Amino acid sequence: MGRTLTQIAAVTAMNLRSLPQRKWTSLATVVAIALVTGVLLAFLAMANGFQATVAGTGSNDVVIALRKGSESEINSTLMREQVLLLQEAPGLAKAADGKPLLSPELYVIVDGIKKSSGLKANLPLRGLGPLANEVRQGIRIVSGRMFQPGTNELVVGRSVSKQFRGFELGAKMRLASQNWVVVGEFDAGGNVFESEIWADVSVLQGLYQRGSTVQTVRARMNDPASLEKIRAFSEADPRLKLDIKAEKEFYSGQSRNIGDLILYLGWPLAIAMSFGALAGALNTMFASVDARAREIATLRAIGFRGTPAFIGTMIESIILAGIGGVVGSLGTYLLFDGISAATLGSNFTQVVFSLKLSWSLVLQGLILSLVIGFAGGVFPAWRAARMPLLAAFKEQ
Repeated sequence: MGRTLTQIAAVTAMNLRSLPQRKWTSLATVVAIALVTGVLLAFLAMANGFQATVAGTGSNDVVIALRKGSESEINSTLMREQVLLLQEAPGLAKAADGKPLLSPELYVIVDGIKKSSGLKANLPLRGLGPLANEVRQGIRIVSGRMFQPGTNELVVGRSVSKQFRGFELGAKMRLASQNWVVVGEFDAGGNVFESEIWADVSVLQGLYQRGSTVQTVRARMNDPASLEKIRAFSEADPRLKLDIKAEKEFYSGQSRNIGDLILYLGWPLAIAMSFGALAGALNTMFASVDARAREIATLRAIGFRGTPAFIGTMIESIILAGIGGVVGSLGTYLLFDGISAATLGSNFTQVVFSLKLSWSLVLQGLILSLVIGFAGGVFPAWRAARMPLLAAFKEQ
């Protein structure tokens, strides 16, 4: 066993010392694997950042009611009668005047122009009820003020003002054939609400000819345990029959759907690119074996076995792949971690989020690079282990 380990160490050292003789082919392999790792990690960081933004939205103390079977807010419609009935549900927190903390909300889509590309994109314009500020917690006006009920005033999330033109404090715009003015900007702790524009729900109902209908109702509960009471209340009244969810649960489900879609795009693309990197690794390692044919044959002639030649070649391939994986991971971190991006959410509107690269994602990228290195080294290593001695000398 000791002799075998000594032989493996000797072959590995010989292989690594000869790398400068094959620097360009080795560099090409490292770059190819780095690109594969970088592409995969960019998609993983995108999915991770999106899920963190959307799944981090909402509270377990806030309940959201939608029409039965609605997958998203934009597909839901609630009548005024249903809103009034929900006010009687047990377990709702009360305001100082004894009214339930409940906010009927309307959700419509408007156009925005991205600062980065100049292209149009869908933005969510949300109409809020008068108690919305008390229903939601963690919302902070960072500049300006909240809109006045009954007026054409808007407040925008910080992500909207950063990523889209014309939504700065004091900006005037035309939406739904009406003139509007931005009177405030709010911070929501980096969650999905920062990708929204808010206005008075009664104004939007009139402008969009929605009558007295809304799409969702949000309400603050006394505690998370009240959720089941509200669900039972809804199921017991045939005029309701709504989907009742904790706000946190609702947004977690939304994040899984879109996050999975991003992953389904990232992994196949990375795997497809892996074949190109694998071809490069095979070419590099075959060239390595051919260049060292005389040395391998000499070692075999003085008593070295085929196993050390096989393992030494595999180690060289895996080291090159590992370097590529580290370079790709570092490059992705420096170029992408923390940058802002926007993509379509479940309501076909833009969600602004920051890419997040975690150690667990880096590990996935490194594993992929090592798999490429392993696959790219097997056949050249097998050739090195079984190389006929006389044939090797003749090739020189």
